[in-house]
Amino acid sequence: MKNIYDWVDRPPFIWDEKQEVVEPKVHEWIKPAKEDMAEPDVILLGIPLSRSSISASFASEHPDAFRRAWKSFTTYHLDYDVDLKDLHVIDIGNVKQHVTDISRCHENIKQAISAIRTNYPNAMPISIGGDHSITAMLVKGWKEAHPHEEIGILQFDTHFDLRDLKEFGPANGTPIRNLIESGTVKGSNVHNIGLHGFFNAKSLKEYADEQGVHYVTMKEVRKKGIETVVANALAELAEKVDTIYVTVDMDVLDIAYGPGAPAATPGGMRTDELFDAVYQAGLHEKVKSMDIVCLDPFRDVADATVKSGVYTMLSFLTGVKCR
Repeated sequence: MKNIYDWVDRPPFIWDEKQEVVEPKVHEWIKPAKEDMAEPDVILLGIPLSRSSISASFASEHPDAFRRAWKSFTTYHLDYDVDLKDLHVIDIGNVKQHVTDISRCHENIKQAISAIRTNYPNAMPISIGGDHSITAMLVKGWKEAHPHEEIGILQFDTHFDLRDLKEFGPANGTPIRNLIESGTVKGSNVHNIGLHGFFNAKSLKEYADEQGVHYVTMKEVRKKGIETVVANALAELAEKVDTIYVTVDMDVLDIAYGPGAPAATPGGMRTDELFDAVYQAGLHEKVKSMDIVCLDPFRDVADATVKSGVYTMLSFLTGVKCR
């Protein structure tokens, strides 16, 4: 078996562990990984990488900002009357980064997720980035661990992320094209929800059409309703794939709701729409992994986007708990 800690550093800080808390806050509920632990339900993985971002970004600071924000949340979701505290969730730490070699960082990401799947095949990995380039590496690592699986992508994003690898390399604007051109994922097994406005070149839309990528703009989402759109995407993917991978680019939020996303724009999702969307994704039995990317705490206002990121993860896990 692969040693996970060849590619992962242990959590950078650990909250004081109490033996038992009847009504825990999230930082009291999520535990650090231990060598002899029983297989958890969920493994959290931090990926502090943003040097591969096309635009300037400190998304590398998101994983630790994410951890600090846990103190603001309980495990109980009032809207669904669901308590997450019975889920066994562990924080395995951050993927090791190289100071200058982005390709080595990407290889570490791929090997880390492959090692997690090898050692804990029944646990659900949730990765906290980092820029969106990490998604291609995470899905490739999953494919390495499960070579015979067909993988589908449910993407919440303002952008196609289909820019040309020859021009930009494996960057935050290219992960979906990277997966398609590497043969890891079929274009027809990608569903992107949240595109809108003036933030994608026409050539990228044409490439998406050529590859059979499915996409629903925010204008269409508002006509049909986010729950209907997500349900349709999940149903279509479930007929064709073994695993559905969910990727949430926080720039899918309107800039008013997500000021900490480096590429935030007007016209995007509201937070309640995103929370409903990921809750519904979490309910589906073929959804087996998730990432949350492109959040720069240094751009944020009153931790609004960081807290929305934590809320997104907890909403997703509420769906998982309700399966």
